[in-house]
Amino acid sequence: MNLAQIKALAAGRVARLRRPTRRGVVKAVAAVPVLFLLYVLVLIPFTPGIRDIRKAKLDQPAQVLTADGKELAVFKWANRDWVKLADISPNVTTALIATEDHRFYQHFGLDWRRMGSAALRTFSGDRQGGSTITQQLARNLYPDEIGRAPTLTRKLKEAITALKIEALYTKDEILETYLNTVPFLYNAYGIEMAARTYFDKSADRLDVLESATLIGMLKGNSYYNPVINPERALQRRNTVLAQMVKYQKLDPAKYESLKKRPLRVDFERQTEPPGPAPHFAQQLRKWLITWADRNDYNIYTDGLVVRTTIDSRLQVLANQAVARQGNRLQAIANAAWAPRSGWAANRDLVQAFVRETPEYRSARESGLTPEAAMKQLLADNAFMQALRQSKTRIQAGFMALDPRNGEIKAWVGSRDFSQDAFDHVQQAQRQPGSTFKPFVYGAAFQQGASPDDTFIDRPVEIPMTGGEVWRPADDGPPSGRAMSLRDGLVYSKNTITAQLMQSVGPAKVAKLARAMGVRQSRLDLVPSLALGTSPVTLKEMVSAYGTIANQGAYLEPMMVTRIEDRKGEVLETFRPASPEQALPVATVQTLLDVMRGVVDRGTGVSIRTRFGIRADVAGKTGTTQDNADGWFILMHPQLVAGAWVGFNDSRVTLRSDYWGQGAHSALPMVGDFFQRTLRSRVIDPSIRFAEQKETGMLDAMAATIRGWFQRLFGPAPKPEAPPAPRRAERPLPPPEPAPDAGVAASPAPPDVPAVQAGAQEHGLADAASGAAPAAASASASAPGIPAGDAGATAQDASRAPANASSTAP
Repeated sequence: MNLAQIKALAAGRVARLRRPTRRGVVKAVAAVPVLFLLYVLVLIPFTPGIRDIRKAKLDQPAQVLTADGKELAVFKWANRDWVKLADISPNVTTALIATEDHRFYQHFGLDWRRMGSAALRTFSGDRQGGSTITQQLARNLYPDEIGRAPTLTRKLKEAITALKIEALYTKDEILETYLNTVPFLYNAYGIEMAARTYFDKSADRLDVLESATLIGMLKGNSYYNPVINPERALQRRNTVLAQMVKYQKLDPAKYESLKKRPLRVDFERQTEPPGPAPHFAQQLRKWLITWADRNDYNIYTDGLVVRTTIDSRLQVLANQAVARQGNRLQAIANAAWAPRSGWAANRDLVQAFVRETPEYRSARESGLTPEAAMKQLLADNAFMQALRQSKTRIQAGFMALDPRNGEIKAWVGSRDFSQDAFDHVQQAQRQPGSTFKPFVYGAAFQQGASPDDTFIDRPVEIPMTGGEVWRPADDGPPSGRAMSLRDGLVYSKNTITAQLMQSVGPAKVAKLARAMGVRQSRLDLVPSLALGTSPVTLKEMVSAYGTIANQGAYLEPMMVTRIEDRKGEVLETFRPASPEQALPVATVQTLLDVMRGVVDRGTGVSIRTRFGIRADVAGKTGTTQDNADGWFILMHPQLVAGAWVGFNDSRVTLRSDYWGQGAHSALPMVGDFFQRTLRSRVIDPSIRFAEQKETGMLDAMAATIRGWFQRLFGPAPKPEAPPAPRRAERPLPPPEPAPDAGVAASPAPPDVPAVQAGAQEHGLADAASGAAPAAASASASAPGIPAGDAGATAQDASRAPANASSTAP
């Protein structure tokens, strides 16, 4: 066909359209419903398959259990309690049918009369909805398959699904499912949760007014919210009552009386109880979702049973220890940051806080100048009080694990999950201070250094790239005397640790820290790393100390031991990962022996004196610059526990050189926890760290000669049992201090003056009088460099990372 023929054909078609025949008009009109029917038939395979619209009733959320079988959490996708239709007040169903679908019992899913009326009103400019209860249920149950866009395709899918539902289920089943799945704001799903949320009663006790109020919300939950929009909710409630009168479900005289009554809402959010370990459960939920997706399960519906490593007894003790010490420290923080003292004295910092708030940004966006916006907010007493309470709220993190298998036994992410859901165990990265020093000493011992090796306690200046000089310092001036590495760690001497870091090198220290468990956080390869300037998580630090307690073998922390289905069949079992030897056993035993001295006579001595712990334990305290972070980690052969204490904003501190130290902020949490754990015999007080018997050169030569002589002239030896590990003698702990004297400082070693032996975190300057130690002036302090346990200062602030601020996202 050439171009001329195509043009002629087209011209003929156009002429027919301009002058249609009667037969052509009939064909065109008949084609419309045919094409529509074909389109509907094409859509049917793309609509939801109706197997069980009450599937939500059968859904079983994952149940999380502790190692000893106690419930830890239940993972629900929505806050809902399914109730039978018979257990729902008849007032609710009457109000629902009268308002949303008064011909509900006469149609089969579609109300053609209502749809036609709604279409006419919509065409006239008054948009009206024509959906039946069944159509609404289809839309609510299958939002992804049907969608919510106002298109013809969506309405057709909705109608087809409604017809399927009506064909397979009774009207009562449809009503029950609808009332149990419809949302009511505030994470309340279904009529039962709505009744509890807005009226503090069950669904079967709702009266006519309460039922009308809740049914009225269905037209627009937020718009008719009785909590924030009571006037609209009242008008909508009366509209529902009028519909009940219209369809003869309510007496007109009674309506006149009822419509004058107030709402009388008794609102209370129906929050699920957080459980004993909410932060642990939060982290577990993320892991479990990944596992379930990989294995084709749904954590909200498939009834999984997850058995975790948490010990319910230890979790309770951890919660109690954090709560007790947190409350004590909060009282100190409240006094330190009182409105007319500490808060008023830090005007520049307070104004910085104000400038970071959404309220300040809103004030600026409204057209106010910075000065006017600041003045307005500073004068707002309610705003300033809320800001002060938020910024000066003490926070803490606590974690305990079994070093023998890596199982996490207790996890406390904050003082109160409802106030701060941010997890200070796994999410928060804070400078560890002197709790990082064992990595420096471990690396040195691994290279052949001895605890008896000495450095001169002298001023240290370490040149940095760019011309900077780092000058770490301690609480008191250097003594100029020799100090052993043992005492350097026991008394947390920064000058000794800095010199040791020069000898070992930051790269080797960081490599060892990584091997032992600090595997996610970035470690800056600078000399100040020795004093814990690189922010890390509490989970990493407790894991690394677990490596020390496990004879140098790293085990990845475990959260779950096995997962079962709803029938109790095991789906997967989890076992500890293969251990990775991070340090030789002999090196670890040397490090452990030195760290015993921290609690026997050093900065952690109150573990012995205050808490009376006599078990074989070792640990380390830690404090950062300006006392922004307090740390303490304690090791036992069967349990390692650590705590961090501070504020979400590291610019806020306890403003006390005594209470801000890890020995007085974090240590009491761990001490309280261990004391009660040992008393309850959850762990064995008599167990000691395994020790290798050390033999001298002469002993080794004698053993060799003896073996050679016996092989030549003696009878064949009988196999003997291996010798038991030697139990090293420990010095008796000092006596308990007098009630008014506080914790007495431990005696200094012979070559260390008392002012140096009493490290900053250690204790009191004057035990007899009970006076707290005075704050030592720093020689050259710079923000972001941790003070360590003896008041470290630095001048390489440009090199060392600043204190990490762990505010919730």
